[in-house]
Amino acid sequence: MAVTQEFIKVSMIAKDEVRKLIKAENNSEIGLRLGVKGGGCSGLSYDLAFTPTEKGDTVIDHEGFKVFMDAKSLIYLKGMMLDYKGGLDGKGFVFVNPNATSTCGCGESFSIT
Repeated sequence: MAVTQEFIKVSMIAKDEVRKLIKAENNSEIGLRLGVKGGGCSGLSYDLAFTPTEKGDTVIDHEGFKVFMDAKSLIYLKGMMLDYKGGLDGKGFVFVNPNATSTCGCGESFSIT
């Protein structure tokens, strides 16, 4: 499947934060892994990590870093926007998912009906 940057959008502030965190790891083999796993208040939760690519991953180049996703997560994350809210009351990375039919109060888990 051909997947472009439009499949998963990343805001400019989130891109800057991802680049900064990857640079701090000092490992050119890692990228941003976005995924979905069972759990959380609403049934599914987001998974975000900095890892190397794994066999079967979909890889999306995002201006200076790569996003890795497994096949299962693609279904749930299509069209999602990853944002970043910093500052004293910031939450860190924020997922804006148009596929979610409900989310928990913290925004870290969701459901799709």
